[in-house]
Amino acid sequence: MNKSVLSVTRILLLLLLAFTSIAAQEKWSEQQARDWYAKQSWLVGANYNPASAINQLEMWQADSFDPKRIDLELGWAEGLGMNTMRVFLHDLLWQQDSEGFKRRLDQFLTIAARHKIKPMFVLFDSVWDPDAKLGKQRAPRPGVHNSGWVQSPNRTTLQDPAAVPHLESYVKGVVGAFARDQRILAWDIWNEPDNENHGSYNQLEPKNKVELVTALLPRAFAWAREAKAEQPLTSGVWKGDWSTPEKMTVMDRLQIDLSDVITFHNYDSPTEFEKRINWLTRYNRPLICTEYMARGNGSFFFGSMPVGKVHNVGMINWGFVQGKTQTHLPWDSWQRPYIDREPAVWFHEVFRNDGTPYMVEEVEFIRRMTGKTRKAANYINKHGSIRVRSVFIRA
Repeated sequence: MNKSVLSVTRILLLLLLAFTSIAAQEKWSEQQARDWYAKQSWLVGANYNPASAINQLEMWQADSFDPKRIDLELGWAEGLGMNTMRVFLHDLLWQQDSEGFKRRLDQFLTIAARHKIKPMFVLFDSVWDPDAKLGKQRAPRPGVHNSGWVQSPNRTTLQDPAAVPHLESYVKGVVGAFARDQRILAWDIWNEPDNENHGSYNQLEPKNKVELVTALLPRAFAWAREAKAEQPLTSGVWKGDWSTPEKMTVMDRLQIDLSDVITFHNYDSPTEFEKRINWLTRYNRPLICTEYMARGNGSFFFGSMPVGKVHNVGMINWGFVQGKTQTHLPWDSWQRPYIDREPAVWFHEVFRNDGTPYMVEEVEFIRRMTGKTRKAANYINKHGSIRVRSVFIRA
């Protein structure tokens, strides 16, 4: 029995190495990645889902796709000087209506381009509800952060070897349809692939989830490369110690090894944020922070954006407009729902549902940092050092 288990383990490891090698064959060189990044303006944006949608499925399904709302909200983003948005897709949308899905993607890209925004599309996501289903999505759970977001693939698909051709068709179909589309910034292959959702849905997760995703990730990269994507591919590291390869997890190293440009998440103080940037510079590739800004956790625009600007790191915060995702509420709302009260300070989001800024000073700061106002940002001096003024939060 032990010999059999060892043999299976060896086979799986060999397959993983083989797929990793295949996926990395066409990985951009360091110089190619740096040349691409040099052509971009400083990247600033948000993780985007319209206020009218609780998750990716509600955003993109034909019955609930809301181009008027998207156009309105991306206009607010343009007004801040944002030039990118990170937008989540879902494999079930391809299964449901591949041609219609491509038309809606094209419509979204047309709207985004009108507002001078080049989105980064996320193909897979391991965070929140593992039981995604097509059709009408449930209403938000009162007082709870991101109560309706769903994983892609769902746990049934993830555990079914027979579903791999569907996932391959989805990646090749979507990426292939837009592989040369200059309106797209990049492809984020898998969001937080080894997130096991402790504190929310962990009891529903497959016990071997991380192993399953570790095997699928290099295949997903390989499928995107086979589709001849001209945009860079990436998957962002998001937890743990990245100071040396030895301290990184297998998943961390895999994500870095497969990525054309390096992306990462950090919801901590400016000091911690800068430390993580310094850890990742050894890869000699462009850096983009694809998730940050959690006010209640000490991560603010005022602190993180100047650090990103100094180090030429792209900055994509979580949350844009208060809506059905309810991510203005903190993570701890899963344990203590905010049913009868507002949090003392919003966790995420920049605008209220009607377009009013949550914090006027914050919006003006973003506009100064992006150069949208004529007044130069006074947070970075000519030597590249950082001055961060005191920030007072009003409840």
